[in-house]
Amino acid sequence: MALNRSELVAAVAEKSGNSQAAVNGVLDAVFEVFTEQVSKGEKVSIPGWLSVERTERAARTGRNPQTGETIQIPAGYSVKLSAGSKLKAAATGK
Repeated sequence: MALNRSELVAAVAEKSGNSQAAVNGVLDAVFEVFTEQVSKGEKVSIPGWLSVERTERAARTGRNPQTGETIQIPAGYSVKLSAGSKLKAAATGK
């Protein structure tokens, strides 16, 4: 089962005693900061929980799966998410 955004907001609001509107605003602000920093190439790290950083992908040769034709894929960027120790421990049940 997956937890969607509205369920996350409701759960955090219940645990923190804040309104869902307040929690939703904070969540929007957190993701806005993540977006700004990652777009600048900065790494965002929450020790023990997760880190988010922009990675570079080199230009490469690919293949069109429908035609088999060789195509050039330009260089670009991607995002890397890494789980921290607390999140890894929670996933293993420790």
